[in-house]
Amino acid sequence: MGFKNMKNNFTFADISLFNSMEKNRAIKRMELINVTVDWSRIESLLLRKYPVGKSFEGNDAYPPIVLMKGLLLQQWFKIDSDPELETQINDRISFKKYPGFLLMIPRWIISLPVVLEDNAL
Repeated sequence: MGFKNMKNNFTFADISLFNSMEKNRAIKRMELINVTVDWSRIESLLLRKYPVGKSFEGNDAYPPIVLMKGLLLQQWFKIDSDPELETQINDRISFKKYPGFLLMIPRWIISLPVVLEDNAL
């Protein structure tokens, strides 16, 4: 088991939302936090104490820095449970972008029109 791949592969949905994301004040604030804080130093501290992701068994884990940013979102926005945080991350663009999820849309949804077209009667 390793860590989940958190690379940002842009989709059509990302491109279509780009203009609204440029004007989103919450995203601008969180981008300022990302630029101001040296996350690499925090991540190195977390990796020393975070045993998950080092095993070859089980599913891939989220990187500890992503989980840390999720905890910060919980505190800043007074989110009272992990399930509610997950709901907010799935619902809000700014909550996806800040920890590093940025609209991770399943690839099968993007390729669905091609599949349907290929199987048309």
